[in-house]
Amino acid sequence: MTAHKTVLLLCSLLLVAVSPLSAQQVSLNYERLSSLEDHIAAEFGDVTYIMNGLVDTPLVLDLDGNADRMEAIGNFQFEASTQLPNRWLAALTYFGQYASDQSLVADMEDDYQDNVALSVGSYWGTVLVGEVSGVIREQTRRLRGAGNASLAFDEALGRLQEDGGGYLVRFGPWVFAGLADDDENFDLGATYQRPTGTRDYRLTARYTDSTFTAAGDARSFDSTALSGVGEIIFGSTRWDLGAGYEHLSSEGLKLERWYVSAGGRIKTGVVSLSLEGHYGQTEGEDEVSGAFGVQYDIARGLSLNLGLNYADATARWDTTRLTDSREKKALLSARYSF
Repeated sequence: MTAHKTVLLLCSLLLVAVSPLSAQQVSLNYERLSSLEDHIAAEFGDVTYIMNGLVDTPLVLDLDGNADRMEAIGNFQFEASTQLPNRWLAALTYFGQYASDQSLVADMEDDYQDNVALSVGSYWGTVLVGEVSGVIREQTRRLRGAGNASLAFDEALGRLQEDGGGYLVRFGPWVFAGLADDDENFDLGATYQRPTGTRDYRLTARYTDSTFTAAGDARSFDSTALSGVGEIIFGSTRWDLGAGYEHLSSEGLKLERWYVSAGGRIKTGVVSLSLEGHYGQTEGEDEVSGAFGVQYDIARGLSLNLGLNYADATARWDTTRLTDSREKKALLSARYSF
C-alpha cells in the first residue's frame, strides 16, 4: 500500500463525519494491567491534569518445576488537556511502565517503556499522532480476564510500528477508527455498543495490514488479519467470543492462521472471577491456551489477585520458528490502583 493510498484511507474516514460528535478519550496503555480507579485530577489555569496508575508485586510460580520468583510492575498514565479558543480539545498523553522481569510483559524489551501522543478533537472526531499503534487493538479486542489471568495467542501476530497517526470518530453507538504507521501499514476498526432491555451488547470488527518477525529469527512476514468480537453483559456477568484469521507471506513461504477465543467473567460482592480458553491452527499446527483469574477487593484500589495461565504452541517451517511457547504458571499478587 502506497503512502498516497494511506492518506486517502484516512481522509475517507474524515469525510463521513457529518453529524455532531465528541472528542474521544485516548488511552496509551496497551499492557495487561490497568487501573480501574477514577483519575486523580487537578486544574491550573486553563489546563486540566489527570493521572492514574498501579503498583503490582506478583509472585510467579512455575508449574513446570522451574524456579519461582518475586517481581514488580508499576505503570501510570498522565494527561494534560486544554480547550482551544475554537473549542477544540487538545491533549498530551504519556504512559510509562516499569517491569523488573520483561518476560511478564509481552513485547517488552527494556525494564522501562513508554508511549506518548498528541490528540486534537471536537465534534468532528479526534486526530492522533505519536506512539498510537495499539489504540484500535485495545478498542476492538476481547476484554481481559480478572486478577492475573492472561490468555496467550488471542490476537494477530502482525503488529504496526509504534509511531504513526490516526483518526477516531463516533456516530451514536458506533466508533470508527483508522491508523497508519511510518512503514505504511494500517489498522481499521469499528465498535458497536448499546444496551437493549436488561442486557448490554458489544460488537467489534478489525482489519490490519502489518508485518510480523518470527520468534528468534530475522525472517519478516507480511500480515493481513481480520478479527471480530461479540460480547453480552447481563448484570455483573459478561460472556464474549472472539475469532480471527491471518494470512502470513514471506519470500518462498505462505501460511494461513485462524483462531477462536471465548470466556466469561462474573463479579459477586468483592470477588471477581474469569475463565477463558483459546484454540487455533497455523497450517495444521495447534495452538492452545487457557486462563483462570480471581480478584479479591480489600479496599478502594487495593486487591489480591490470582492467575492460572497455560499456553502451548509450536509452529516451525524449515528454519523459521513462528511460535514457540510452552508454559504453565500461577501468579499471586497484591495490587494497588490509584
